[in-house]
Amino acid sequence: MTDSTPQFGTAEYPSAPGTDTCKSCKQAITGRYYRINGSLACERCTEQVKTQIPKDSHSAFVRGLVFGIGGAILGLILYSGFGILTGIVIGYISLAVGFIVGKAIRFGSGGIGGRRYQIAAGLLTYAAVSMAAVPIGISMAIKDKKIEPPARVQQSPSAPAQSGENSGANGTAGSSSTQTAPKPQMGVGAALAGLAILGLASPFLELRDPFHGVIGLVILFVGIRIAVQLTAGPKLDIMGPFTAGASTPPPPAT
Repeated sequence: MTDSTPQFGTAEYPSAPGTDTCKSCKQAITGRYYRINGSLACERCTEQVKTQIPKDSHSAFVRGLVFGIGGAILGLILYSGFGILTGIVIGYISLAVGFIVGKAIRFGSGGIGGRRYQIAAGLLTYAAVSMAAVPIGISMAIKDKKIEPPARVQQSPSAPAQSGENSGANGTAGSSSTQTAPKPQMGVGAALAGLAILGLASPFLELRDPFHGVIGLVILFVGIRIAVQLTAGPKLDIMGPFTAGASTPPPPAT
């Protein structure tokens, strides 16, 4: 092996006594040794592995979260942009969104993973895919409004005269009857909150069409699974120390 970093991807179990060697440095095992993911490792290589394991911290999680939010925004733009430009909404883009979010969190945290990174990756992936329905829906509404022909109002010739007579006879009463109470306007914050709620619920609202709705949910959860797997913590099972020549426990079942 030319790489100085200890490698323990596969397990090896020599059967003849006295021929056990370290999986990384290939030196004969003497004295104390360990099993790393089932592979034999000398004490020196085991200490190197322990020092090279990235340490989790609050700052690493915050960096991973910030990068994950950026990845979710990029995924949202990708998903909604494709739907707006082509008019076709393809659920398989959820897989790409999950990959982008997972890789972004992994990059931001410096390769650190774990349960809280996985939860953040899953939530950001769901939010990015579901919120993409908001710009897509707005774009479709604008296009439909442009296509819809303007309404025509037909008025009979006698209408102006009758309205004039009524206004002359009932001056104040006529003006008061035509006044309508102003409609309450929704604030910007309330409108944005309503759009956010609709967006987050959109994957389940698609179940109004059961066939396509279920398929969309399945693809979305596969995308979330991709993000969760990419942000998993490193699997490193270190057993020991053991003494060379003494009876060793059987390797862990795989």
